[in-house]
Amino acid sequence: MTRTGGRHQISSRTKIASIGAAVAIAAGAVVVVTATSDDQASADGVDISNFVDITTVQPNVKQVKKQGNASRGTFTVDCGVNENEHFNGDNFIAAPGVENGAEHLHDYVGNLSTNANSTNESLQAAGTTCKNGDKSTYFWPVIRIDTADEEENEVDAAAAQAQDQQAAADANARKKGRPQLVCPDIASKLDEVPDEAQADVDKALEEVDKVTEEAEQKLPAAVDANAVDAQVVNPLLEKRKAILDRMTLALGRPGRQPIDFGALSRCSVKPPGQPSPIGDGSENGDKPPVEADPGNEPDENQELPGNDGEIQQPLKAELTFRGSPVGKVTAMPKFLKILYGDAKISINGTKNARDSWTCEGFEDKVQLAKYVICPEGKKVKRIHDFPSCWDGKNTDSANHRTHIVFPDAATGKCAEGFKAVPQLRTTLTYDIPRDIQVKGQYKVDSFPNEDHNPVSDHDDFANVMSQKIMNRLVNCVNKGKTCKE
Repeated sequence: MTRTGGRHQISSRTKIASIGAAVAIAAGAVVVVTATSDDQASADGVDISNFVDITTVQPNVKQVKKQGNASRGTFTVDCGVNENEHFNGDNFIAAPGVENGAEHLHDYVGNLSTNANSTNESLQAAGTTCKNGDKSTYFWPVIRIDTADEEENEVDAAAAQAQDQQAAADANARKKGRPQLVCPDIASKLDEVPDEAQADVDKALEEVDKVTEEAEQKLPAAVDANAVDAQVVNPLLEKRKAILDRMTLALGRPGRQPIDFGALSRCSVKPPGQPSPIGDGSENGDKPPVEADPGNEPDENQELPGNDGEIQQPLKAELTFRGSPVGKVTAMPKFLKILYGDAKISINGTKNARDSWTCEGFEDKVQLAKYVICPEGKKVKRIHDFPSCWDGKNTDSANHRTHIVFPDAATGKCAEGFKAVPQLRTTLTYDIPRDIQVKGQYKVDSFPNEDHNPVSDHDDFANVMSQKIMNRLVNCVNKGKTCKE
């Protein structure tokens, strides 16, 4: 079976039974087990005990009181709802280079190229679904409706698969043997930008990104240190310094010594294949792709062993960055990677799990670790609030968690040594028919061992915003504005 990554069609659930069905009684519930054509058994549906009528639950959402210097603004990015049908079973953050490493299907918005073999460089070079040009990647496990009814497959994804495979091959060919520029992040060093300097700062950050990208294109395949310094690094240093010196002057205020941004001008070159320190955001390096077991890849209907049913496209996918209740936020560094929740609670326990599930109209009252049954006419929602206290140094960590953690739940303060960055809240809204909710026939994709446990819901984010967009975001949040792009 060929790999199905990248852009694909949503298809109806197709299951061909080869030897009939058996009914098993487990934990007081009836589970229908069907043997499929490839002799893999899968349990249809979810234990009904994982569903709860939200109107029977007492409010449990606690809000941290905002202090006088809180950053009260919001910055919302419109990246669509995966209309281009970008799905795969990969996770380049948790399992880099492993195709179908997630063993369940992800919905993607933002960066168009995200797959198992994504690197900072491939993400930077790709297009995006975000209207403002944000190239960040946002992804979460899909929701399916599984009624166990056999349906005809309505679409043929072969052409899309072939197109994706060719695009991936072309990208790998272009990337092979290429050195990479590693440059200091600027946006994360910016303090609050005064209104009168905002236009100059935006222009400077845009110019810095442009000259840096142009320089990277000039890097030869073979790295000769002297030649690279003379032809690429030193000319880039002069261009970046001139731009950043202008920005330093624009940010000068009476009675205040501005930061010398010119000191952030110099970039270095990482030869191909050389691993980078985890702090610079290039920790994946040039690892070769790891082939997955073809028998465990998504089929032409986007189904995997244990993950079948009709994929539900969100009605809305709201990506909103919020401030801190106790002070101003600083910019995220480019290529910062953040996880929400835990996809492997059966192994790791629930210490990193979060209450994600709620209904329209209950967002600020009730969030649960169970699937919700909503009042008639109300939509099912998932709310994912990401960690927002950054260690100020690393863009990733060995467990993908210790470099960015949650603030104190009671006070909203970051621990000593950590600084507040904008908090991403992903809000996903689904039109799940109420009879499907009541019957327990919708579910989140999961690792097979998790059995679609709603506690295993999770979400991933990698920041690939330009420094100009990130600076705009931080200023919007810190100045208490409501911005939508």
